[in-house]
Amino acid sequence: MNKVLIYSLLLIVGLLGSQFLPHWFDALWDSASLILRLATMTALAFIMIHVGYEFEIDRSRPKDLAVDYGVAATAAAFPWIFVALYFVFVLAPERAWQDLESWKPALLAGRFAAPTSAGVLFSMLAAAGLSATWVFRKARVLAIFDDLDTVLLMIPLKMLMVGMRWQMAVIIVIMFSQLWLAWRYFRRLRWSVRWPAVMIYSAGIVAVSEVLYQASKLVDDVVPIHVEVLLPAFVLGCVLARPAGSDPHTDDVREGHQEGPEDEIEQKVSGIVSGVFMVLVGLGMPVIATIMTENDRGWGVIAVHVLLVTVLANLGKMFPVFVYRTEASLRERLAVSIGMWPRGEVGAGVLILSLSYGISGPMIVVAALSLALNLVLTGVFIAMVKRLIR
Repeated sequence: MNKVLIYSLLLIVGLLGSQFLPHWFDALWDSASLILRLATMTALAFIMIHVGYEFEIDRSRPKDLAVDYGVAATAAAFPWIFVALYFVFVLAPERAWQDLESWKPALLAGRFAAPTSAGVLFSMLAAAGLSATWVFRKARVLAIFDDLDTVLLMIPLKMLMVGMRWQMAVIIVIMFSQLWLAWRYFRRLRWSVRWPAVMIYSAGIVAVSEVLYQASKLVDDVVPIHVEVLLPAFVLGCVLARPAGSDPHTDDVREGHQEGPEDEIEQKVSGIVSGVFMVLVGLGMPVIATIMTENDRGWGVIAVHVLLVTVLANLGKMFPVFVYRTEASLRERLAVSIGMWPRGEVGAGVLILSLSYGISGPMIVVAALSLALNLVLTGVFIAMVKRLIR
């Protein structure tokens, strides 16, 4: 668990940096934050290519994938619903309960609670030596589908905020086209899988995503087309063929092992990229002190709300406990659910989007602090998972 501890400390270092660096480098922070965002996405793409490279698709059992997608849909929807209801019925005044305009910000801000941070989850579970477990294999599928559902559920929310736009349909077509490519060309692409090549692929995916985003902003800066790098990176990893003559694929049980090629140099580079990613995820958090200017409640009251929202958000991830009874024990199913708790860069992105729409007040304060708390507790969650399946 030494690497898990190191990764946890790196997350906390990044989180602390996100709160102080913007003040210290005020004039340069806008440019620096863009570089940090692109670096975060590049590191995430690198990790997700390796996750796809290790992924196995059982084409003979499509119904199992359909079940997994349904379970992942609950993991994306339930935390959002629970937290949005809390924001409306607890944090909003009673007169706002029947006002649609009061529901809109709550529904958008509540999305921060939904997405599992796939990059953080996979890196942490692998570092804990859980790559060869049923828990890891199931969490890998659920987390990817979870983030896919998160993006899909953001579409009606954006429509609620800005109305029907053609960009929404484009995003849906792009997403499902990528899933078809992964299914159709699984292990067909004979490109290099060495780390320098994978880093180039990662940078290329981020560049294409960013160019598409900036170009679409020129057409409509209210609803640009934003393709998250997680899915195309994962799909590329799925279609990459393993080197001819390599040993049959097996998941590695060694603690500290990372997803991707097995040799020592590849593992060392993957570990470094994962560590850098942890720092960058922390640095991507919004400045809580700025958000706190909207707080009109006492610190004690806010702390209670943060704790309750965090509990609700994580309870929303617990549906896997009630399924997979023929595949795994109760402890394993519980471990999968807890493994879905880590949040990170996607949740922070939702908060930043909420702020860009002018959403403020106690719900944003509570959401930001809850996300920070969950980020700090990531190492604890992984330790709980390991203890459950020891």
